[in-house]
Amino acid sequence: MGHITDNLYQVHQELASLINQAGRTKESVKLLCVSKTKPQEAIIEAYNCGERLFGESYVNEAVTKIQALKALGYTDLKWHFIGPLQSNKTKAVAENFDMVESVDRIKVMQRLNLQRPASLGPLEILIEVNISHEAQKSGCALEELESLIDYCKQCPNLRLRGLMGIATDTQDKALIKEEFSTLAALFAKYAQEFEHFDILSMGMTHDMAEAILLGSTEVRIGTAIFGPREYKNKE
Repeated sequence: MGHITDNLYQVHQELASLINQAGRTKESVKLLCVSKTKPQEAIIEAYNCGERLFGESYVNEAVTKIQALKALGYTDLKWHFIGPLQSNKTKAVAENFDMVESVDRIKVMQRLNLQRPASLGPLEILIEVNISHEAQKSGCALEELESLIDYCKQCPNLRLRGLMGIATDTQDKALIKEEFSTLAALFAKYAQEFEHFDILSMGMTHDMAEAILLGSTEVRIGTAIFGPREYKNKE
């Protein structure tokens, strides 16, 4: 599985180049390795390359991997849930993940707050905003963001860390920049209000150049690291 090591080297080289072109520091952008559909052996190889942040989208699959890896002694990984979250899956996510990046409605926020074990401390969350205005995409509407943020203030078991957004999958770089600019402006606005509001998660393999230029602090990369995804009996 050594290709993962080689792929990570290439990804970090490209990230370093883009960060330098944007006039930013290396520490200002983190890599989230999207490991959904991949076996724990692939995660271990990435871990051995120094990676600690992993993103998953399928609850049952992810919980199995998280618990198995903890049993093997890999206790310093940070697990981010990045997919659409159904209400009936919130308990498993609240009990096993370190962060949820895809919170987009009050019902999910409410359930995560109630179901987060006190022993784990507050669950870190990002609010996902539908910046592409596509009906099939998850994320709250721009006009709903304020009410979600206000509700989060009432949730002692949640800690709001920032925003997440997915741009339109298009070759139109101007449109991608426009959508990322919208999210970056919202992030800057609310960063003045919250002490720990410091994560702007935007950008994947095809649009991370635009995301980094416009202030992303975390890019979500999967296929470029682990190869094509293997969808088999997923939720």
